[in-house]
Amino acid sequence: MFSYCCRFFIIVFSPLELYGMVDADELAVLGIGLGIKLLLWPAYHSTDFEVHRNWLAITHSQPLDRWYIESRSEWTLDYPPLFAWFEWVLSLAAARWDSRIVDIDNHGYATASCVAFQRLSVLVSELVLFAALRRFVRVSGHSSQSRVVAALAFLSPGLVFVDHIHFQYNGFLFGILVYSLVFALERRNLLAGTAFAVLLCFKHIYMYLAPAYFLYLLLDYCVVRQPPQGRRSRVDFGASTLRLISLGSAVALVFGAAFGPFVAMGQAQQLASRLFPFKRGLCHAFWAPNFWALYAFADRVLIALAPRLGSVLVSDPAGVDTTTRGLVGDTGFAVLPDISPLTTFVVTLAAQAPAYALLLSSSSSSRGPVRFVEAVTLCAFASFMFGWHVHEKAVMLILVPLGLLMASPRRRTLRMFAVLSIAGYYSLFPLLFGAQELPVKAAVLLMWSTLCLALLRASDGVPAWRCLTAIERVYVAGHLVLFCATELAPGALFGRMQFLPLALVSVYTAVGVTYSWLGLVADFLCC
Repeated sequence: MFSYCCRFFIIVFSPLELYGMVDADELAVLGIGLGIKLLLWPAYHSTDFEVHRNWLAITHSQPLDRWYIESRSEWTLDYPPLFAWFEWVLSLAAARWDSRIVDIDNHGYATASCVAFQRLSVLVSELVLFAALRRFVRVSGHSSQSRVVAALAFLSPGLVFVDHIHFQYNGFLFGILVYSLVFALERRNLLAGTAFAVLLCFKHIYMYLAPAYFLYLLLDYCVVRQPPQGRRSRVDFGASTLRLISLGSAVALVFGAAFGPFVAMGQAQQLASRLFPFKRGLCHAFWAPNFWALYAFADRVLIALAPRLGSVLVSDPAGVDTTTRGLVGDTGFAVLPDISPLTTFVVTLAAQAPAYALLLSSSSSSRGPVRFVEAVTLCAFASFMFGWHVHEKAVMLILVPLGLLMASPRRRTLRMFAVLSIAGYYSLFPLLFGAQELPVKAAVLLMWSTLCLALLRASDGVPAWRCLTAIERVYVAGHLVLFCATELAPGALFGRMQFLPLALVSVYTAVGVTYSWLGLVADFLCC
């Protein structure tokens, strides 16, 4: 099992994978991406910039047993151990670049040299995604459509907004996810499972996808059937047991290497408290465009109607302010029932049922790997729609696996991807609230959406824009009206309802996201 883990890391980080046979088109995509992202270095960066700088300082200056205890800054280390080691590797370079970056008491340090180093680290780490997409193109037979898909994924507005302006390392992590999915498409299931275990030890948000991985690997890899005798084939329990042990050993090795040292130091409970803080509310400060955004908005509408329908409608006056105050604490509702974490967990599991149905119906078919990518998409979608305290950025967990299916999509799949990608990426606009970022985010999304609608084609050759129904075209074009109303209109226009522009963005994009979810469930189950 150790050899499989080593092979995964060699494949991901091998220079030959990245630089071997890079053609002119790929260099052009790299060049365009690099040019755009370099121009964004002076742009606004969020508190996540200081979060990651502080993590550099923690991992560089503190012994291992202090990494998940250190709390001099409010930005404590709360990612799994492999990401902490990733920060440690970066900190070695940061100390040589500018030693003040890794000073643990140098809070808020953001000089030009610090910004340059951290922006550059995102650019370099994102090459893992580039290499993974190159592998995807190769597995797809180097088709022109797969090249378009790869280019659109690498130049994604989500990565531009969240990684290269807001500041995170999603490109690097999505690269590992793409590798895992491509390994599954190649029927290299043990490597796919190992890669996913590595990904979970980098960032635990990918647990949303774990049910699809568990069921697929169990049915497609662990269950070995004997040659059919008559109408039925029997399970080879000996071979199946060996495969189950192989997969379990590979996953245990990854998790043991990542978490083992901290467990041995008696920090399992401390680590768990950092990774899973349950003191946050149902909705993020800005509502992610999911079912709960529509639920919260419905509560606000009912509050507004209360004077006409009778004050008895408001059952909890304390909940009037909680969904619009912009805080991260508990979310209460004034009219509709409050939602508990257990409720969201149960609803999410139920909403993932279509993904389980896909895998159970296709475990032995030749389309099994494609069905697996579809199931991963639906698991991510259900978690985004109904999960607890979902961030708007999590929409990219849906768009990355769904994007791989655009290499040869059915018409409805392509339509749902077009609607979801435009609505999902537009929902990230409130992350970039500065005046200087306004033309940047508008231009990036407009150019990317135009290329997406013009270049992506259904399996029968029809472009994405022509596949859209009239209602879908109106909805997509409606984002221009939404932009004028929420980004260009003066704030005084909204009077005391300063929350309204954000609410409009959440609700309008949530409509498109919900429509896409329903469309994809129907499309995947009916084909």
